Amino acid sequence: MMYSNGMKIYRLLVLVCILICSGCSGTVSTDDLAKLNGYWEIERVVFPDGNTKDYNINTTVDYIEWDGSDGFRKKMSPKFDGTYETSDDAEAFTIIEKDGLFTINYKTELSKWSEKLLAIDDESFSVVNEAGLQYDYQRFEPISIKE
Repeated sequence: MMYSNGMKIYRLLVLVCILICSGCSGTVSTDDLAKLNGYWEIERVVFPDGNTKDYNINTTVDYIEWDGSDGFRKKMSPKFDGTYETSDDAEAFTIIEKDGLFTINYKTELSKWSEKLLAIDDESFSVVNEAGLQYDYQRFEPISIKE
């Protein structure tokens, strides 16, 4: 039986999603969610086909603040003196737990979207969005150049 390329891609995407979900279920607890607080930078993006894009240098980082019920994420531009520049734009979010899986639900004036929290520890976390893109973050370490 011959499959079209579209069918092959669909089957591959379904398999990748199943592997991601099954390999990561149960790795995040409610207590772990407080670890989201702080400054984060994208380390890599994993595409549904398995290809990756590494981010070796980031001009912006994400600042995440979550209080146990609601939170927000802001883009920050670190400066060499250890301070940050930012706009007042923030992406509000809530975190919902269902069947042991945590979903971060974002909402702005223009859009809303969700990401599943795959894993988190003190130094890194990973999410996958509705399009199957996995974002791996690492804790941001500022560079401070003293005069």
